[in-house]
Amino acid sequence: MGNIGLGEILILVLVVLILFGPNKLPELGKALGKAVGEFRRGIKDGLDDKDSASKSDSSTPTKPI
Repeated sequence: MGNIGLGEILILVLVVLILFGPNKLPELGKALGKAVGEFRRGIKDGLDDKDSASKSDSSTPTKPI
């Protein structure tokens, strides 16, 4: 189910071209690129925050309940 072949990619490109037209495709590509970049940056920042929080949590003593 996860295998996408050349035929499926061509059909997808054709549908996108029909829906948005050739003039809008560069704008859509630019917006998609920015969104992916922001997503990656957010994931990286989240992982960095998690790593720094786990390091600071391990160095502070905890009170017994």
